[in-house]
Amino acid sequence: MNDRPVRVLYWFTQPTPYAVARFNAAAQRPELDFHAVFSQVREPDRSWDVDESAWKFPAGYLGRIKVPVKELRRLRPDVFILEYDRWNLALGAVIGFAAARRVAFRVLPNFDAWSRRTWWRELGKRVLFKAVDAAKVPGPHGAALATRYGLPRERVTVVTQSIDVTHYGRGRDMRAAERQRRREALGLSGCVFLYVGRVWAGKGLDELFAAYRQVRAVRDDINLLIVGDGVDYERYFGREAATAGVGFAGFVQPADLPQWYALCDVLVFPTHGDPNGLVVEEALAAGLPVIVSDAAGDIRARVPECVGRVFPVGDAGALARAMRDLAEPSLRAPMARRAPAWVAWKDDERYAEDLARFARSVTASPRRRTVHRAACAAVGRLLAR
Repeated sequence: MNDRPVRVLYWFTQPTPYAVARFNAAAQRPELDFHAVFSQVREPDRSWDVDESAWKFPAGYLGRIKVPVKELRRLRPDVFILEYDRWNLALGAVIGFAAARRVAFRVLPNFDAWSRRTWWRELGKRVLFKAVDAAKVPGPHGAALATRYGLPRERVTVVTQSIDVTHYGRGRDMRAAERQRRREALGLSGCVFLYVGRVWAGKGLDELFAAYRQVRAVRDDINLLIVGDGVDYERYFGREAATAGVGFAGFVQPADLPQWYALCDVLVFPTHGDPNGLVVEEALAAGLPVIVSDAAGDIRARVPECVGRVFPVGDAGALARAMRDLAEPSLRAPMARRAPAWVAWKDDERYAEDLARFARSVTASPRRRTVHRAACAAVGRLLAR
């Protein structure tokens, strides 16, 4: 085993820009024989471009059978990595126990605002986590979740949640004169607060607009720019487009996002519950301080006071106070200078290095020997026939 690359099959829901960049980096690691399979091209409420010609890894999409049975049979991976929170993922894990040498979960922090907990789902998680061999997590919150459901802590490994640091760092490259010209063309002036993400109430946009109006009532030198689309776009646009200083840019492809970061001064991410929210790292790489709710995964470790502010989720008053503070150039300017260095190490190469280390450690560790594992593997063998 040690004299050949670890064959990894990674099942992901869709080829998000983040996933593709990470998987491209993973495919370049000599320690890995990396393969991917995606459930679908794009979920209905997503708008990013999918360019399969840019993939440096072998991959495909699931067909009518929503579980990668054919891929597992063909590849017989050393490590099969997947999530676990949908019925077909759980079924895929069970088959994986029979077809792969090791099965590992990708475990992200979980928030009640995004989850519908039922007794049968909770029971299923406890069975699966007492059978799975390992988990990769982004930080302490994910690790706590995995161990709570029954995975020993020594089988949990932190793998960096990465971004294309160089790409988003280009948000610092725009010349001052060009920045001023573009801001004037968009009607932006003073401190421009930026939201990037899905336009959906679950992202905390009601609190964001309420907080903005509070601050705008006492100072008229601020703007709010909304970048993104989503199920609630028309509702918010109809309600807020006439609010002084508010602008809607619609969806922007990731390739073009750095120039939008360049035009703004502070990112605001008021989510009600987010496994991560990598727009935070994007903004920091672009040189923007951030204001973010405490309902984003491991956020207090990710955003210390030297680069931003964390406020209690749903508290529009606390959000308004943070926005009022960072509207002051003397406070936000030092944060902006420190921000890029804070996230400089979170690049896709670091992710690939961590993933390779994780895959090696999983294959070097003994397979779980629990009643739950034996039962799942027996069912998996029946299903894989």
